[in-house]
Amino acid sequence: MATIKKSILNKLYIVTALMTLFFIVIIGRIVNIQYVQGDKYRDLSVASTVKNDTIFSNRGNVYAADGNLLATSMYKYTIRMDLVAIKSAVFEKNIKALSVSLSQLLGNSSSYYQKKLREARKRKNRYLLIARNLGYNDYMKMRQFPIFKLGPYKGGFITEQKTVRVRPIGKIAERTIGYDDYRGGAGIEGAFTKYLEGENGWRLKQKIAKGQWKPINDVNEKEPIDGRDVITTINVNIQDITHHALLRQMEYFEAEHGSAIVMETETGEIKAIANLGRTSKGTYYEKRNYAVWESHEPGSTFKLASLMAALDDKVIDTSTVVDTEKGILMLHGSKVEDSHRGGYGKISAARVFEVSSNVGIVKLIKEHYDDNPMKFVNKMRSFGLDKKLGLQIQGEGKPFIPFPGNKRNPWNKISLEWMAWGYGVSLTPLQTLTFYNAVANNGQMVKPKFIKELRVQNKTEKVFDKVILKEKIASQETIDKVRKVLENVVVKGTADNIYSPNFSMAGKTGTAKKWIDAYTDKDGKRINGHYSNKYYVASFAGFFPADKPKYSCIVVVHRPKKEKGYYGATVAAPVFKEIAQKIYTTTPVNTQSVSDLPEISELDTAYKSYYTNLQKEHLVVPDVNGMSGMDAVALLENLGFKVRFNGVGNVIKQSIRKGSKFKKGDTILLKLS
Repeated sequence: MATIKKSILNKLYIVTALMTLFFIVIIGRIVNIQYVQGDKYRDLSVASTVKNDTIFSNRGNVYAADGNLLATSMYKYTIRMDLVAIKSAVFEKNIKALSVSLSQLLGNSSSYYQKKLREARKRKNRYLLIARNLGYNDYMKMRQFPIFKLGPYKGGFITEQKTVRVRPIGKIAERTIGYDDYRGGAGIEGAFTKYLEGENGWRLKQKIAKGQWKPINDVNEKEPIDGRDVITTINVNIQDITHHALLRQMEYFEAEHGSAIVMETETGEIKAIANLGRTSKGTYYEKRNYAVWESHEPGSTFKLASLMAALDDKVIDTSTVVDTEKGILMLHGSKVEDSHRGGYGKISAARVFEVSSNVGIVKLIKEHYDDNPMKFVNKMRSFGLDKKLGLQIQGEGKPFIPFPGNKRNPWNKISLEWMAWGYGVSLTPLQTLTFYNAVANNGQMVKPKFIKELRVQNKTEKVFDKVILKEKIASQETIDKVRKVLENVVVKGTADNIYSPNFSMAGKTGTAKKWIDAYTDKDGKRINGHYSNKYYVASFAGFFPADKPKYSCIVVVHRPKKEKGYYGATVAAPVFKEIAQKIYTTTPVNTQSVSDLPEISELDTAYKSYYTNLQKEHLVVPDVNGMSGMDAVALLENLGFKVRFNGVGNVIKQSIRKGSKFKKGDTILLKLS
């Protein structure tokens, strides 16, 4: 018995000791949690129920040069309701009036809102969604609704504020204005995002349910500071003109994509830039910034660089005669062909440019640069055509000018000749326009400019001055000559379809075949890379008014429907004319008139080199057979001949044989076709 009693006591002692030890451990843990690690766990508790919620600042505004708003940030509000915070008497007394107010603002019936609110109150919903993305005016109205006007604590009114980016002019110039969001940074918004961004604020929120947070205070703990403003060079009126002129032509020709740019000649300010791409449904929108990004073979608009090189090197003059034969030239198995069936015969270099003779320009460049192609390449480089412009916005395409010794793109037997008429080279529309603008600007090449200034609270912080890329790309003599032939392209050349007696324009048409990369067709056959006979790039680059250029402009349209037309004169030039005409009528400039009659002073300049050479050769008669009657008469009269002619068209016979000596005042008879 005593043994049993002792055994029971021993077990009791063990249990008591274990329980005592257990309580000591618990007390130790409590002391540790409460005092040793108390601050840590209190912070964790607060962190799990209270947080700092970022209030993002408004980005600065983007303005047009004329003060119109291009992009801005707007507050949008999400409204929620804490049904638990409202006293029963207040809820029952005002629910009907609140439901009527919500119905009038948001559209559903008042009975719908009564039912929704009562059911939420039964579920003790503390975060009921009332409306999303309210504007500021609607938000202010809702704050005064019954119950809500009591505030967050008595009326359960919960406000969540965010900012969104809006563009008052819609999709026009969207790619140039750009964005800076989940898609990355593009255009002006992307390039100036650090300046446009402000300083974020914050406010405290408390967790009231899983995934639901309610603001603790009705005001922000730290107010956000809005970003700064960017003033662009864009003119909304010119932008609207350019966008819709391009859009109408794109729609008619069912083109794949295209772009148009208007630049102020003296300053390089971009006044308008439109980029339109075709959707699968046949509509158009600002798909990519083709004007800045897309580097492509320009075709005949590049002939301006070829002509300028030869003129500036003084290897030709505008009066230099070249035989375009029948409009076909074979070079190492490849064919150069003029669009005019039968060719143009013997014509001056100026006329080669005016009628855009491929054979003529190729022959001129081949004759004078074939032995030293690097001389021609270096001239292109001196024009600045081999380098990026260094634009203020991102994504500029890289230009390409081939050269002998280039391992990546090997030089071949026809590289020089193909370059002469705009193939094998690559430029973006904006790079091409910058070159044309330099010609319009008396040889001074200015950097295209998208931004005029940066402002902080309506105070100018930084002004972007004019940047000169090259003080003079060619001699003034060369500039004067090419400006005249550019004007004649419109008066009596490939773009005479856009000629207007009311205002003068100058420019060059371009029609280039699209290069198709090698591919495998549906039958598994390998098709090598080739120039397409179906897809073309139509373009026109120039300036207006021709005498005192105010603006330069380029229009480029890719893959117009061939059945409707594909030449630069047909597709792109009319867009240029519409833009020029509407700008001319809405932006007053000095009235300019254009005459298609030859001016003796211009002819004197054009033919000066030719007569000087002939005089050195003791005044010998030139061969004018095949030349147009007007060119032949001008040439011979300036040499001192008295010219008589019969018929119209090209010269088929001259009364004095070529190479014969003559005296000033001699009479020569011409028979025209």
